[in-house]
Amino acid sequence: MSMDETLPIDALAEPGRQPPCVDGRPPCILQVLPALVTGGVERGTVEIAQALTEAGYRAVVASAGGSMVREVTRVGAIHVELPLDSKNPLVMRANVGRLAAAIREHQVDIVHARSRAPAWSALGAANRTGAHFMTTFHGTYNLGGFGFKHFYNSVMTKGERVIAISEFIAEHMRRVYGVAPEKIRVIHRGVDLTKFDPVRVSAERIIALAHRWRLPDGFPVIMLPGRLTRWKGQEVLIHALAELGRHDIRCLLVGSDQGRTGYRQELTDLIRRLDLTDVVHIVDECSDMPAAYMLTDVVVSASTDPEAFGRVVAEAQAMGRPVIASDHGGPRETVLPGRTGWLTPPGDSSALARAIERFLLLSAEERGDIAALAQNFVRANFSREAMCSRTLAVYDEILSGTAPVVQNVQPVDPEAV
Repeated sequence: MSMDETLPIDALAEPGRQPPCVDGRPPCILQVLPALVTGGVERGTVEIAQALTEAGYRAVVASAGGSMVREVTRVGAIHVELPLDSKNPLVMRANVGRLAAAIREHQVDIVHARSRAPAWSALGAANRTGAHFMTTFHGTYNLGGFGFKHFYNSVMTKGERVIAISEFIAEHMRRVYGVAPEKIRVIHRGVDLTKFDPVRVSAERIIALAHRWRLPDGFPVIMLPGRLTRWKGQEVLIHALAELGRHDIRCLLVGSDQGRTGYRQELTDLIRRLDLTDVVHIVDECSDMPAAYMLTDVVVSASTDPEAFGRVVAEAQAMGRPVIASDHGGPRETVLPGRTGWLTPPGDSSALARAIERFLLLSAEERGDIAALAQNFVRANFSREAMCSRTLAVYDEILSGTAPVVQNVQPVDPEAV
């Protein structure tokens, strides 16, 4: 089975679970996003489409297309290709009619928008056809001085229900956009535990990646996964390693520069200037992240801007790896400080250096305890299955006409249960 192949979502096959009927037929959910290319929003869309079809709903996805269309159709959903990646006002207006036609053709009951430009078209189409409208708020979005950008972003708050991918995002929505708490449903992003599971990663995969990256044996490995962009904090980690002053470790910056060759060159120059060319290596995007985590001793997320959720932090812990993350945004919900990892002040290279040094002093037994707790923590709170089942529950809530109520979601500490 290939790495990107979709796997069954067993937790949704609950005995006797039936979706609510609409006029004697299974309900239809339309997810709307710009395009189906690699990314967290796109992956979540495919996973929800699969969960819907397995639970007896009908699933439709509308986008401008992309490499992941085949995954949508493979799980039994229908793909409707429309120019939803355009921000041209005339195209967006035309997309209202196109989406309204798709809603009528497929008898769509709920339109679920996942991005701003297509959300404006989807809202218009839902209003025109009488379909329910809901959104998922995936990030803080650039406000641009509370003018037009604030209005443009606000479409993501106009759903009958609004899914926030973390409590951090929910609070942002309440504070910046005045969203009523009872409309918000916090559903953390989910990790695919059939993929991010140490026992499923073969030694051959790990060895192949170690050879590709020319990693020597016996050196602790620190990894910062994330595209090469300034706010991801690669510079903070490089300065922390310089302060640490050790050359018996290796650091991997894993991620594509996505055309940001200038920033990549800045990082290369900084590494050279701080005499870390033997320590820090910039590698391209990795297609086998489970093996990459297994090669790594500690995973760093040094983002200087808050992560809306922080997928890397959850994935690393699912693989039994301790994490060091910036103390803001999503990681405050996905890390048990001092137990599955450490939180350090954003942009503080000295604090990050101290946290790395603290990790390097841990015994094998202490690392084993962290690994076990980290895996249990992710499995209890941040699985793909939990994300899908909670999202389907929101669809059922809307279809049944249940009045919205305030709901609080706090991650479960597995040692406290």
